[in-house]
Amino acid sequence: MNPKSILILSLFTISSIFTTPHAQMTMAADEEEGFRPIFNGKDLDGWDGNPGFWSVQDGALTGQTTKEKPTRGNTFIIWRQGELDDFELRLDYKIVGGNSGIQYRSFENPKWGKWVVGGYQADFEAGNTYSGILYGERFRGILAQRGQSTEIGDNHRPKVLEKVGNSAELQANIKKEDWNSYRIIARGHQFTHEINGKVTCKVLDNDMKMRRRSGILALQLHAGPPMTVQFRNIRLKRLKLGDKKKIVMISGNRSHGYGSHEFNAGHLLMKKLLDGSSAAVHSTVYLNHGHLKPAVPVMSGGWPKDPTAFDNADSVVLFMNGGGGHPVNRHLAEIDALMKKGVGLACLHYGVEVPKGKSGNSFLDWIGGYFEAHWSVNPHWTIENVTLAKEHPITDGVKPFTSNDEWYFHMRFRDKMEGVTPILSAVAPKATMNRRDGAHSGNPAVRASVAKGDLQHVAWARQRPDGGRGFGFTGLHYHKNFADDDFRKLVLNAMVWVAGAEVPKGGVDTPKPGEEDLKLNQDYAPRKK
Repeated sequence: MNPKSILILSLFTISSIFTTPHAQMTMAADEEEGFRPIFNGKDLDGWDGNPGFWSVQDGALTGQTTKEKPTRGNTFIIWRQGELDDFELRLDYKIVGGNSGIQYRSFENPKWGKWVVGGYQADFEAGNTYSGILYGERFRGILAQRGQSTEIGDNHRPKVLEKVGNSAELQANIKKEDWNSYRIIARGHQFTHEINGKVTCKVLDNDMKMRRRSGILALQLHAGPPMTVQFRNIRLKRLKLGDKKKIVMISGNRSHGYGSHEFNAGHLLMKKLLDGSSAAVHSTVYLNHGHLKPAVPVMSGGWPKDPTAFDNADSVVLFMNGGGGHPVNRHLAEIDALMKKGVGLACLHYGVEVPKGKSGNSFLDWIGGYFEAHWSVNPHWTIENVTLAKEHPITDGVKPFTSNDEWYFHMRFRDKMEGVTPILSAVAPKATMNRRDGAHSGNPAVRASVAKGDLQHVAWARQRPDGGRGFGFTGLHYHKNFADDDFRKLVLNAMVWVAGAEVPKGGVDTPKPGEEDLKLNQDYAPRKK
């Protein structure tokens, strides 16, 4: 056999290998890398819609109206386990009659009623016109027709940039009353829709006033003639944000009374302040126990039910009850895997306490210190004459302040404070030692430390060798302390720094929250006077 024949045979052999069923399966698996199912194919767990219209049939999430049972206006089933920012979504759909769509980065308005959604919609229908377009439901109308690439400006209207396909040919690629695959990609403010592998539209949203970086996912059942729409194989892949760092905030289950341990309210306030600041961060909050409207939990046991919650996180913030009941105790491996990727971790107030041993050692590695029972203490006291870290981004623009809080101190830190920088410190008054010895109240070591007048570090930072960052803060028992400009700036600076973003020069400047701002989203009603 001559060399040319050998080469041809070799190429044929290699080609045969890559067309075997095993190779095809491997290639398909590679294409699905990073995707996670968000519909289990059995029931509506994690989804919230009118049970009179939505069900699971033949393994598909099914919406149906009849002549006898129409819907008054468009109604939606909403994924309640998380929100979407930058992502790729893949699913299969089938529609018989009527019109439907996939809402993403969308929103609700109490004035509209229950299960009504507005925002970006990847449209599809039983007809021949709208499948594949980008429609703004209650949100600027049609943003791109099928086959168009558009840009939306500050006049809220789309401008056609070019064609991405022929509308009739794209329609011919769609199977009537049969299963089709839909793919949606959102990166920054650029959106791409595909049906059955063909790009149907592209949009660049430069409408600075109305465009949205995050929001809910929902599926539509349209008002009008009887129809049936089905969805299956719903898979989500979160994409790293290219222009911002993403902060994932986890709010523990409620505890204490009004104004204290306000995990939801604290995180939601921080999100509002950070997202409105000049810092290049974007935050998302996983709320506790679903007491807020809509009253559907996105947590289970103080931990996100969203299987994609941390997939594009640059940092994680834990503001929750600690100790033996700290949710992180059940998720050490999950968080450790994130830390090994360089993801940052911040723990606030009770969230810094974990049991000695495996959890404590993990915190020493991740954030540099933790509250150790029978070593650390949790008195209420007023810090005065504070010492702030010099030339650290977290203290940029922060002036010394006085604050009454439940400042934990005498933390268990890494040996010789290796890799740990004290951020906020003060000498604890002798009155902090008025209680008897106990797991949280006192012990010989802390009594000796206070008697000597040692500086007690109540906030600290850690730069890990893997590039990740950690932060511990023992204040925030009282939600009202966010009204203190320097207290608030220090916490917000830390959120930005831990995520790996640049802290703005002079720190994160935000408006002072008023009394009404501080009342929002609290777990308990105000005490009656």
